[in-house]
Amino acid sequence: MKINYKKAVLFSTLITTIVTGFISCKKYDNPPPVFEEPITRSTVQRKVIVISIDGLTGSELKTMAPPAIEDLRKTSKYTYDVIRGSVANDVASWASMVNGVSYSKHLIKNDDFLPTPKENSHEAPGVFRNTFDYILQYKSLKTAIVSPWANLRNYLKIADLAPIVSTDLAVKDSTINILNTQAQLGAIVVNFRDVEAAGANGGFVASNVNYKNAVLKADEYVGNIVTAIKARKSYANEDWLVIVTTNHGGSNDDPKAGFLIASNKNLKQEEVKKSGFNTILFKGATVLAQVMNDNGLYDPGETKDFTVQMQVKFNSQTSYPGFLSKGTSMIGSSITGWMFREGGAGVSAAIGGTLNGGSGKVEYSAGNAADLAWHTITLTVKMDNSTTRTLTTYLDGVQVTTANILSRKSLSTNEKLTIGYKNVDNGGTALSFQGADLCYFNTALDAATILANKNLKDMTQHPKYANLIGYWPIDEGAEGILNNKAPGGYNMELSGPYTWVSLGTDVPGTVTPDPNAKGKSILLTPTTVGATMLYWLNINILPEFGMDGNPFLNQFEIEFLK
Repeated sequence: MKINYKKAVLFSTLITTIVTGFISCKKYDNPPPVFEEPITRSTVQRKVIVISIDGLTGSELKTMAPPAIEDLRKTSKYTYDVIRGSVANDVASWASMVNGVSYSKHLIKNDDFLPTPKENSHEAPGVFRNTFDYILQYKSLKTAIVSPWANLRNYLKIADLAPIVSTDLAVKDSTINILNTQAQLGAIVVNFRDVEAAGANGGFVASNVNYKNAVLKADEYVGNIVTAIKARKSYANEDWLVIVTTNHGGSNDDPKAGFLIASNKNLKQEEVKKSGFNTILFKGATVLAQVMNDNGLYDPGETKDFTVQMQVKFNSQTSYPGFLSKGTSMIGSSITGWMFREGGAGVSAAIGGTLNGGSGKVEYSAGNAADLAWHTITLTVKMDNSTTRTLTTYLDGVQVTTANILSRKSLSTNEKLTIGYKNVDNGGTALSFQGADLCYFNTALDAATILANKNLKDMTQHPKYANLIGYWPIDEGAEGILNNKAPGGYNMELSGPYTWVSLGTDVPGTVTPDPNAKGKSILLTPTTVGATMLYWLNINILPEFGMDGNPFLNQFEIEFLK
């Protein structure tokens, strides 16, 4: 930006003369004009290009190390292990990339790029804007999409430029033409498809000659594009971020981990990856993980046997909120279902069947698990006979309390199986804890089995593994889904302002600590692409955007912000 001080001083002089005339009739000589040279502010403008080589796996890229991409890697933050989303076909992955939103939210997986209704739900799927939409709103820059895939071009039709091309060669040529002719270009997405097609004929491995040759050709095109960027007339006043990535490794039917290389001339070469144990910080009243519809699988009913167990670590001692439940809020003695609650130095289990004609709250201690250390909490319910239904609580495998809860009748409720805040007598919401290895068995485990397996590190070796209908390790480290690793059951969905935190070697007993856990823990997903595009262009990612992507370069600003 240029400020012309000649005009500014002359204008100021004119205004001063007029105002003085109103204040006094006395005449003064006009001050002589002051002429100064314009001051030039920095005009360097950030630009971003995303080049996706569809179907290229991170592991095979590392094996082949093609030259152009290797050159970019020398000035980059990179990973060979981009985590796939819960659905990772071409459509879902591309929607996550350009929206910065995980599949669990956008629900786009079909060729028309329209969201599909949630399974077993009447709730309409959300609609999320793509990064080009935000760029065009907040920046005076041109955008472009260059892809042989007509459906993707149509999905991003808001872009200023979307040339019709049918081959990877034409993609490369059109991209270079845009770089050569569009001075106001600010963001461009480039899509190569031949590698994925080659992998479908002989495998997505370097030993497949067709696949390897397609990768090398795509790498050549990447080199051509980088050369064109550096040849731009305005390049000296531009600061380019070059992202080379993939929608997913492998095929739609068998997707593999991808890769991401974010290169800028000021970045130092560094591989980013997950380090140590990563889990959700459940804080406040709105960070929740829930099974949205279990089709009755986790319904405790009136006579069913079940076991619930979780590793938990509290960060503070609070005023008795619920933190793990399949039940209603507990106001006074009214509750239907079950709930673990934390308060003071203790944890307790509350249970009742108010809405089903049974007795109200009964509450049993589950031990001192609120001492800011990791503990295993367990609740079992067993229908012994027609007069006895026994509830038992355990702390770290040791029995705490036991009681007959038959008078509570049915514990069935429409409430979701939930990790996170549950209201108790309208008390405080200052809840803060981490959880891990939530297990749900459709049988009541006996005391000996609980004690022997309280810190089991391989759940497939549990003697009652066949009865495991829900197992959520809570160690994904990214995205908005807690994956269910049991033989059957459902995933949990995260909601609220959740954050993934790396606890390094501070792990529960069920997790093997990583002795090399140190420094930053950074997990990248397809959603990283859209978020990083906005970050690089200095567009604030607001909460209402609903983005899950990690604009991870914000952790390395010391390298490129001068």
